[in-house]
Amino acid sequence: QVQLVESGGGLVQPGGSLRLSCAASRSISSLAAMGWYRQAPGKQRELVAALSSGGSPNYADSGKGRFTISRDNAKNTLYLQMNSLKPEDTAVYYCKARLKTGPMEYVYWGRGTQVTVSS
Repeated sequence: QVQLVESGGGLVQPGGSLRLSCAASRSISSLAAMGWYRQAPGKQRELVAALSSGGSPNYADSGKGRFTISRDNAKNTLYLQMNSLKPEDTAVYYCKARLKTGPMEYVYWGRGTQVTVSS
């Protein structure tokens, strides 16, 4: 079981920055992968950025060059640094984790944090 709690969302002006955090209830170094997704009103949930346990980060085209995903294993926390924010980045941002136990794989989601980019 993994509980994920996102924080750091809010209202920011276009061009501004936010850093989202996702605190996990267990060691994130034991997780197969973690990532950030977002869902805007009336749209499907989409990948923003992902980070496997030993691999390179993977970014959606929408965030390349603006967003950076990182992790702090000591704090069991995943981050998403978002710079040069645009109104189209407005969405609820969710943290996702994949846990592999033997042949089984489990997926966990946080409840999300709202990001609103508006002047």
